[in-house]
Amino acid sequence: MRKRFAAATAVSLMCSAGSLPEADAHHAFAAEFSRDLPIEVTGTVSKVEWMNPHARFYIEATGEDGETVLWNFELTSPNVLMRRGWKRDSLKPGDKVIVSGWRARNAPHVGNAGKVMLEDGRELFTGTVTD
Repeated sequence: MRKRFAAATAVSLMCSAGSLPEADAHHAFAAEFSRDLPIEVTGTVSKVEWMNPHARFYIEATGEDGETVLWNFELTSPNVLMRRGWKRDSLKPGDKVIVSGWRARNAPHVGNAGKVMLEDGRELFTGTVTD
């Protein structure tokens, strides 16, 4: 019994100390994004990253000043995306998209994607939890 308690305590301490990168990597939607900051961005996908705890993709869009802006959009986990019908090639570099979602509270070109519309009109829903 004492060995089990010691092992459980050791794991708890490692997690709380940040020794396991996954332990502190996840966050609640409201910690980084705001429902009060809806956005819609049109651009071209430049990169897609399928990794936990959140997949991400980047699009090049034209800013209000006419300059190219690189947007970083967070998605839900790859597992949830696949359950919603996504495949690794559902979104790929070169795709022209319209992204609807929510802006980050403290980063000007970061967002959480709620829906991605492809050039052919197909919509990819992300399964993002906004609570």
